[in-house]
Amino acid sequence: MATRLLIVFLRALGCLPLSWIRGFGWLVGRVLFLFLAKRRHIVRTNLRLCFPEKGEAEREALAKDVFVKFCQSSLDRGWLWHASPRTLEKRLKFSGDVAALKPTTPQQPTIAFCPHFFGLDAGAVALSLWIPRDYITIYARQLDSVADEWIKAGRLRFGSVKMLARDEGVKPVVSLLRKGGFLYLLPDMDFGRSESLFVPFFGVPTATVPSLPRFARLGRAQVVSLIARLTPTGYDIHISPVWSDYPTDDAEADTRLMNERLEAEIRKTPSQYYWVHKRFKTRPEGDAGFY
Repeated sequence: MATRLLIVFLRALGCLPLSWIRGFGWLVGRVLFLFLAKRRHIVRTNLRLCFPEKGEAEREALAKDVFVKFCQSSLDRGWLWHASPRTLEKRLKFSGDVAALKPTTPQQPTIAFCPHFFGLDAGAVALSLWIPRDYITIYARQLDSVADEWIKAGRLRFGSVKMLARDEGVKPVVSLLRKGGFLYLLPDMDFGRSESLFVPFFGVPTATVPSLPRFARLGRAQVVSLIARLTPTGYDIHISPVWSDYPTDDAEADTRLMNERLEAEIRKTPSQYYWVHKRFKTRPEGDAGFY
C-alpha cells in the first residue's frame, strides 16, 4: 500500500511545473542528508577517495548536492514515466553525435555506455521515444513487486524495448545485438569479485565488470557513450562519437579505458554521479575495506 501511495504522489507531483518539482527535490535532499547517516558516510567516503585534491568544505558541498540531485531525479520519474510526449519534448534535449544512433539498413549493432548518472532514466525515455531501434536493457528485479512493475512499465512505455534480467545470462543479449539491437548498458557498479577485474577508477583499484568490451566483441557492436544530466529545464542527453578501435583483444585494457572515460565525464558534473553506491566495496585480496 505504501508503494502504491508513493507512486500516486509522484504522478501527481509530476503534473506541477518543473521548477516546483526541483525545488521540492532540493528540500527533500537536504533533509535526507541530515538524517541518512550511513548513506551520507558512503557518499563522503567515495568523494574523499576520488577527489583528494579538493578541500573538505568543497567535498562536503558536493556531498549535499549529490543528495539533492538524487532526490530531484527520483521525483522526476513522476513526469518521465507519465507525462505526455509533448511535455517530454520540451524537457529532454539531445546533444552531441546523435547521428551515431540513427537507424541504418541493415541495423548496426550498438551499445550505449550509460553509466550511473542520476539522469539515466531520462536518457532511456528519450531514446525509446524518438529514435526507433530495438532496445535491450538489463535490469535487477526489485524486491517490492509493485515498485518492480512500475519501473518496468516506465521503461517499456515507448518504442521497442526488451528487458532482460541479469540472471538470464549473456546469450540472449548477444543474440539480440547481432540482429541489429541497441543495448543500453550500465556496467559501472560493484557486482562482486567473481565477475570483475580490478582496474583503476580515480586511481583506486576498483572491481569492474568487463561487460562492455565483452558484449561489444560478441555482439559485433559499435560503442558510444550516453550521459544524461539534469539541467534547470529538464535533461541534456549527450551522445559521444563512436569509440574508435574498440573493443580490442585486451579486455583489461578496454575496461580500463571505459573507467578513464567515465572519470572524465564525472569531473564535468561530479555531483550528478551515483555516489550513494558502495563503489569500492569489493577490495583486492588483503586490502582493508573503505566503508
